[in-house]
Amino acid sequence: MPDLPHLLAFIAAGWLLNLTPGPDVLYVVTNSLRSGVRAGIVAGLGITAGCFVHIFAAAVGVGTLMATSAAAFTVLKYIGAAYLLYLGVRMVLSRPAPPADIGRAAAAGGERGLKAIFLGGFWTNVLNPKVALFFLAFVPQFIAPGADDKPLYFVLLGVLFNLNAIPVNVGWAVAAGWMARRGAVQKGMHWLDRAAGVLFIGFGLKLAFTDAPAVRVGH
Repeated sequence: MPDLPHLLAFIAAGWLLNLTPGPDVLYVVTNSLRSGVRAGIVAGLGITAGCFVHIFAAAVGVGTLMATSAAAFTVLKYIGAAYLLYLGVRMVLSRPAPPADIGRAAAAGGERGLKAIFLGGFWTNVLNPKVALFFLAFVPQFIAPGADDKPLYFVLLGVLFNLNAIPVNVGWAVAAGWMARRGAVQKGMHWLDRAAGVLFIGFGLKLAFTDAPAVRVGH
Protein backbone atom coordinates (compact mmCIF):
# COMPACT_ATOMS: atom_id res chain seq x y z
CA MET A 1 0.00 0.00 0.00
CA PRO A 2 1.20 3.59 -0.55
CA ASP A 3 2.59 5.54 2.38
CA LEU A 4 0.43 8.12 4.14
CA PRO A 5 1.27 11.13 1.88
CA HIS A 6 0.57 9.09 -1.26
CA LEU A 7 -2.60 7.66 0.28
CA LEU A 8 -3.85 11.18 1.10
CA ALA A 9 -3.01 12.26 -2.45
CA PHE A 10 -4.98 9.28 -3.76
CA ILE A 11 -8.01 10.23 -1.65
CA ALA A 12 -7.83 13.91 -2.67
CA ALA A 13 -7.49 13.03 -6.35
CA GLY A 14 -10.47 10.70 -6.06
CA TRP A 15 -12.63 13.40 -4.53
CA LEU A 16 -11.69 15.88 -7.24
CA LEU A 17 -12.48 13.34 -9.95
CA ASN A 18 -15.85 12.52 -8.38
CA LEU A 19 -16.72 16.22 -8.15
CA THR A 20 -16.17 16.61 -11.90
CA PRO A 21 -19.54 16.69 -13.74
CA GLY A 22 -20.15 13.69 -15.98
CA PRO A 23 -22.78 10.99 -16.61
CA ASP A 24 -22.59 9.77 -12.99
CA VAL A 25 -23.07 13.21 -11.44
CA LEU A 26 -25.81 14.00 -13.92
CA TYR A 27 -27.64 10.77 -13.07
CA VAL A 28 -27.51 11.51 -9.33
CA VAL A 29 -28.59 15.14 -9.75
CA THR A 30 -31.49 14.48 -12.14
CA ASN A 31 -32.94 11.73 -9.94
CA SER A 32 -32.61 13.90 -6.84
CA LEU A 33 -34.25 16.85 -8.59
CA ARG A 34 -37.09 14.72 -9.86
CA SER A 35 -37.70 12.37 -6.95
CA GLY A 36 -35.99 13.72 -3.86
CA VAL A 37 -32.74 13.27 -1.95
CA ARG A 38 -33.34 9.59 -1.21
CA ALA A 39 -33.62 8.82 -4.92
CA GLY A 40 -30.39 10.71 -5.60
CA ILE A 41 -28.55 8.78 -2.89
CA VAL A 42 -29.86 5.48 -4.26
CA ALA A 43 -28.70 6.54 -7.74
CA GLY A 44 -25.24 7.17 -6.31
CA LEU A 45 -25.19 3.76 -4.62
CA GLY A 46 -26.10 2.12 -7.93
CA ILE A 47 -23.18 3.90 -9.59
CA THR A 48 -20.88 2.76 -6.79
CA ALA A 49 -22.04 -0.85 -7.23
CA GLY A 50 -21.26 -0.61 -10.95
CA CYS A 51 -17.77 0.68 -10.19
CA PHE A 52 -17.14 -2.33 -7.97
CA VAL A 53 -17.77 -4.58 -10.97
CA HIS A 54 -15.04 -2.77 -12.94
CA ILE A 55 -12.62 -2.87 -10.01
CA PHE A 56 -12.86 -6.62 -9.50
CA ALA A 57 -12.95 -7.28 -13.25
CA ALA A 58 -9.76 -5.26 -13.72
CA ALA A 59 -8.10 -7.12 -10.84
CA VAL A 60 -8.73 -10.49 -12.50
CA GLY A 61 -7.71 -9.32 -15.96
CA VAL A 62 -11.01 -8.60 -17.72
CA GLY A 63 -10.30 -4.87 -17.67
CA THR A 64 -6.87 -5.47 -19.18
CA LEU A 65 -8.50 -7.52 -21.93
CA MET A 66 -10.77 -4.60 -22.78
CA ALA A 67 -7.81 -2.23 -22.75
CA THR A 68 -5.96 -4.37 -25.31
CA SER A 69 -8.77 -5.91 -27.37
CA ALA A 70 -10.38 -3.53 -29.83
CA ALA A 71 -13.26 -5.96 -30.43
CA ALA A 72 -14.15 -6.33 -26.73
CA PHE A 73 -13.90 -2.60 -26.19
CA THR A 74 -16.06 -1.83 -29.23
CA VAL A 75 -18.84 -4.24 -28.27
CA LEU A 76 -19.17 -2.86 -24.75
CA LYS A 77 -18.74 0.70 -26.03
CA TYR A 78 -21.75 0.46 -28.35
CA ILE A 79 -23.90 -1.24 -25.71
CA GLY A 80 -23.04 1.51 -23.21
CA ALA A 81 -23.61 4.26 -25.77
CA ALA A 82 -26.99 2.80 -26.70
CA TYR A 83 -28.01 2.73 -23.03
CA LEU A 84 -26.99 6.37 -22.49
CA LEU A 85 -28.86 7.37 -25.66
CA TYR A 86 -31.92 5.48 -24.43
CA LEU A 87 -31.84 7.35 -21.11
CA GLY A 88 -31.40 10.67 -22.90
CA VAL A 89 -34.18 10.17 -25.44
CA ARG A 90 -36.58 9.01 -22.74
CA MET A 91 -35.90 12.16 -20.70
CA VAL A 92 -36.23 14.45 -23.72
CA LEU A 93 -39.58 12.88 -24.66
CA SER A 94 -40.95 12.71 -21.11
CA ARG A 95 -44.19 14.52 -20.42
CA PRO A 96 -44.32 17.28 -17.79
CA ALA A 97 -45.85 16.26 -14.46
CA PRO A 98 -48.32 18.51 -12.62
CA PRO A 99 -46.64 20.47 -9.77
CA ALA A 100 -48.59 18.53 -7.14
CA ASP A 101 -47.35 15.24 -8.55
CA ILE A 102 -43.73 16.36 -8.28
CA GLY A 103 -44.02 16.65 -4.51
CA ARG A 104 -45.69 13.27 -4.21
CA ALA A 105 -43.00 11.69 -6.40
CA ALA A 106 -40.27 13.10 -4.16
CA ALA A 107 -41.98 11.76 -1.05
CA ALA A 108 -42.47 8.31 -2.55
CA GLY A 109 -38.99 8.03 -4.04
CA GLY A 110 -40.12 8.52 -7.66
CA GLU A 111 -42.56 6.83 -9.97
CA ARG A 112 -40.01 4.33 -11.26
CA GLY A 113 -39.11 3.18 -7.78
CA LEU A 114 -35.81 3.11 -5.97
CA LYS A 115 -34.89 -0.31 -7.36
CA ALA A 116 -35.13 0.95 -10.94
CA ILE A 117 -33.09 4.04 -10.04
CA PHE A 118 -30.40 1.87 -8.44
CA LEU A 119 -30.23 -0.46 -11.44
CA GLY A 120 -30.09 2.51 -13.81
CA GLY A 121 -27.00 3.84 -12.04
CA PHE A 122 -25.50 0.36 -11.93
CA TRP A 123 -25.86 -0.28 -15.67
CA THR A 124 -24.77 3.25 -16.56
CA ASN A 125 -21.38 2.35 -15.07
CA VAL A 126 -21.09 -1.34 -15.93
CA LEU A 127 -21.78 -0.73 -19.63
CA ASN A 128 -19.22 2.08 -19.92
CA PRO A 129 -15.78 0.65 -20.84
CA LYS A 130 -14.18 4.04 -20.17
CA VAL A 131 -14.77 3.43 -16.46
CA ALA A 132 -12.71 0.23 -16.64
CA LEU A 133 -9.95 2.05 -18.52
CA PHE A 134 -10.00 4.82 -15.93
CA PHE A 135 -9.35 2.39 -13.07
CA LEU A 136 -6.61 0.66 -15.07
CA ALA A 137 -4.90 4.02 -15.70
CA PHE A 138 -5.49 5.73 -12.34
CA VAL A 139 -5.12 3.16 -9.57
CA PRO A 140 -1.77 1.56 -10.58
CA GLN A 141 -0.07 4.96 -10.23
CA PHE A 142 -0.40 4.57 -6.46
CA ILE A 143 0.92 0.98 -6.27
CA ALA A 144 4.63 0.58 -5.65
CA PRO A 145 6.41 -1.11 -8.59
CA GLY A 146 7.91 -3.69 -6.26
CA ALA A 147 4.65 -4.63 -4.52
CA ASP A 148 4.30 -8.38 -4.00
CA ASP A 149 0.55 -8.69 -4.58
CA LYS A 150 -0.46 -5.95 -7.01
CA PRO A 151 -3.99 -7.31 -7.76
CA LEU A 152 -4.79 -7.22 -4.03
CA TYR A 153 -3.52 -3.64 -3.68
CA PHE A 154 -5.47 -2.72 -6.80
CA VAL A 155 -8.70 -4.03 -5.26
CA LEU A 156 -8.03 -2.33 -1.91
CA LEU A 157 -7.33 1.05 -3.53
CA GLY A 158 -10.32 0.63 -5.85
CA VAL A 159 -12.60 -0.09 -2.89
CA LEU A 160 -11.20 2.96 -1.09
CA PHE A 161 -11.85 5.10 -4.18
CA ASN A 162 -15.44 3.84 -4.33
CA LEU A 163 -16.11 4.40 -0.63
CA ASN A 164 -14.72 7.93 -0.88
CA ALA A 165 -17.11 8.60 -3.77
CA ILE A 166 -20.18 7.90 -1.62
CA PRO A 167 -20.08 11.17 0.43
CA VAL A 168 -19.50 13.13 -2.79
CA ASN A 169 -22.55 11.55 -4.42
CA VAL A 170 -24.59 12.16 -1.27
CA GLY A 171 -23.51 15.79 -1.39
CA TRP A 172 -24.67 16.11 -4.99
CA ALA A 173 -27.99 14.47 -4.07
CA VAL A 174 -28.57 16.77 -1.07
CA ALA A 175 -27.69 19.88 -3.08
CA ALA A 176 -30.00 18.88 -5.92
CA GLY A 177 -32.77 17.96 -3.47
CA TRP A 178 -32.47 21.39 -1.88
CA MET A 179 -32.75 23.01 -5.32
CA ALA A 180 -35.80 20.90 -6.14
CA ARG A 181 -37.66 22.45 -3.20
CA ARG A 182 -37.32 25.90 -4.73
CA GLY A 183 -40.46 26.93 -6.58
CA ALA A 184 -38.67 28.12 -9.71
CA VAL A 185 -36.88 24.80 -10.08
CA GLN A 186 -40.11 22.83 -9.70
CA LYS A 187 -41.78 24.91 -12.41
CA GLY A 188 -38.89 24.29 -14.78
CA MET A 189 -38.41 20.61 -13.88
CA HIS A 190 -39.59 19.40 -17.28
CA TRP A 191 -37.07 21.61 -19.06
CA LEU A 192 -34.36 20.42 -16.68
CA ASP A 193 -35.25 16.85 -17.64
CA ARG A 194 -34.96 17.77 -21.31
CA ALA A 195 -31.63 19.50 -20.78
CA ALA A 196 -30.32 16.49 -18.86
CA GLY A 197 -31.62 14.23 -21.62
CA VAL A 198 -29.69 16.20 -24.23
CA LEU A 199 -26.54 15.86 -22.11
CA PHE A 200 -27.05 12.10 -21.79
CA ILE A 201 -27.44 11.90 -25.57
CA GLY A 202 -24.21 13.86 -25.89
CA PHE A 203 -22.42 11.49 -23.50
CA GLY A 204 -23.75 8.52 -25.46
CA LEU A 205 -22.56 9.94 -28.80
CA LYS A 206 -19.18 10.80 -27.31
CA LEU A 207 -18.80 7.23 -26.05
CA ALA A 208 -19.93 5.79 -29.40
CA PHE A 209 -17.22 7.72 -31.23
CA THR A 210 -14.47 6.96 -28.71
CA ASP A 211 -11.60 5.13 -30.36
CA ALA A 212 -10.54 1.78 -28.95
CA PRO A 213 -7.23 1.86 -27.07
CA ALA A 214 -4.22 1.05 -29.16
CA VAL A 215 -3.20 -2.60 -28.98
CA ARG A 216 0.39 -3.00 -27.80
CA VAL A 217 2.34 -6.06 -28.86
CA GLY A 218 5.49 -6.80 -26.95
CA HIS A 219 7.33 -4.21 -24.83
